[in-house]
Amino acid sequence: MKRKATAIWKGSLKEGGGTLTTQSKVLNATQYSFHSRFEEGIGTNPEELIAAAHSGCFTMQLSAYVTEAGFEIESIETQAVINLVEGTIIGSHLTVKATIKGISDRVFQELVTKAEKNCPVSKVLNADITSVASLE
Repeated sequence: MKRKATAIWKGSLKEGGGTLTTQSKVLNATQYSFHSRFEEGIGTNPEELIAAAHSGCFTMQLSAYVTEAGFEIESIETQAVINLVEGTIIGSHLTVKATIKGISDRVFQELVTKAEKNCPVSKVLNADITSVASLE
């Protein structure tokens, strides 16, 4: 399986801008710029997209492990915060809230750690990946 996205940029770094389009067209000529990345401009940015990818991938991986362990998932919500320092992504912090029938906190934490290490996006990030998870 291969997935693709296309970025088009016009102009200088600070005054220019671009668009991002994904294969699925969920993003279709979506605006991004220096201002949307480093300030509060309109549009998306690469770090936001990495956060979306990491939270989505991790949540799917965790759901697979929870299901394999025989538990019923009511909901899993994951927020990813990407930390960009001096031009380098140095980490991704996951905050997980889940409602899962019959699971103990010990088993849940073990599955969270396993998903944190094994989701494909975690594997591709060359960064410190941490998480905080709670059952509701």
